[in-house]
Amino acid sequence: MKNGAQSAAWALSLALLAAPVHAQPAQAGYSAAGLYNLANAYARQGKPGMAVLNYERASLLSPNDPDIDANLNYVRASSHLPAPSRSAFERMVRVASPFVLSWIGVMGLVIVGVSALAAQLASRHRWVHRLGMLLGICMLSLTVANGIALWPMLHEGVVISGAAAVRVSPVPMGDSLFVLPEAETVKIAAEHEGFLLIQTGAGRTGWVSRSNIASVVPRK
Repeated sequence: MKNGAQSAAWALSLALLAAPVHAQPAQAGYSAAGLYNLANAYARQGKPGMAVLNYERASLLSPNDPDIDANLNYVRASSHLPAPSRSAFERMVRVASPFVLSWIGVMGLVIVGVSALAAQLASRHRWVHRLGMLLGICMLSLTVANGIALWPMLHEGVVISGAAAVRVSPVPMGDSLFVLPEAETVKIAAEHEGFLLIQTGAGRTGWVSRSNIASVVPRK
């Protein structure tokens, strides 16, 4: 997958899929557009692990972006890897970035507070106050639901090395159970002295050197 012909095919496909909004140079800072462009660069270099990692990070900031989804699916397909399964609940509530939804939650809390206070101070137009409280509760519920949907994704990692050995125990000389292919997405269950306890989409578990896995949500 790292030969010149496949890298050229990736570059051609990504160029066709990229929308004009992403065709500009990578923006400074941690942004969906910047991560998208960084992922494209890794894909063109024949580094599917780093490409998938940055597409996943971009997708967290910009859910349901068709360009990010298309390129992410293409790189996974080129690596012969299935896409991680998402529940209908996760797909339904992920309608905006976490930043936007956090502000929706704050505004919802403010609306509930103001409506409750107005209901105590004024006896007229109680239906307006109740409508305001209902709107605020709906906004809060949307934020909470999105947080619940995002929680499993906060514990996901991507294999960024060519082949990551999965071992029985968190020691360098532990018996090898199987090997993870580059760009596979796994769930991180625990960490111990430079090793991560992971679970694959097929339910297989074991310990992997931390240097082989990068968390989708960056960790300090």
